[in-house]
Amino acid sequence: MTICSSFITVICLIVNISFVNSAENMSFILSHGVVPDVVDVSPTEAVHVSYDSGVNVNQGNELTPTQVKNEPIKVNWLAEEGSNYTLCMTDPDAPSRAEPSKREVLHWLVVNIPGNEIKKGEILAEYIGSGAPKGTGLHRYVFLVYQQPGVLTCDEPRISNRSREGRINFSIRNFAVKYNLGQPVAGNLFQAQYDDYVPKLHEQLSG
Repeated sequence: MTICSSFITVICLIVNISFVNSAENMSFILSHGVVPDVVDVSPTEAVHVSYDSGVNVNQGNELTPTQVKNEPIKVNWLAEEGSNYTLCMTDPDAPSRAEPSKREVLHWLVVNIPGNEIKKGEILAEYIGSGAPKGTGLHRYVFLVYQQPGVLTCDEPRISNRSREGRINFSIRNFAVKYNLGQPVAGNLFQAQYDDYVPKLHEQLSG
């Protein structure tokens, strides 16, 4: 075997291992039932999310509504230069995972994000944190990123962080079909259940 062919073999092994590791690392999407509850196909990369409370979203870890009450200070993913993206945060467990009659509740939706510069994107739904009602157990809060085919022109009404209207019975699957987004390219999730912040959020959403 020549040096050249040996080098190519090593490179191929590295590439194959990286694909396997990526698939293994995203297996939490399947284990937490995001497929099929939210999307049909698991994303292949993670979206990294950090909050000002010092916590990070990590493969379905449990956080508190108090910890995630403010919009994340950092959200990034492996973005292609020159591409635009859609970012969504959604709760498929409303009012509870056992009886999700209000699936999904939309918590955040930003489109036309250049790369992963969210501040430069177009906000369709302002961020709200976890509002899991008392006694309903853990809710999944799913972050999904879609690579857009181009700049979107959306006809959805804009939703403020003081309004429930337009959030309940949302479907990111249907939104993706409507705007030809395909399957998500990145994702992550955390879980949360009721704490003392939740009544404050519900009061805010009644304003």
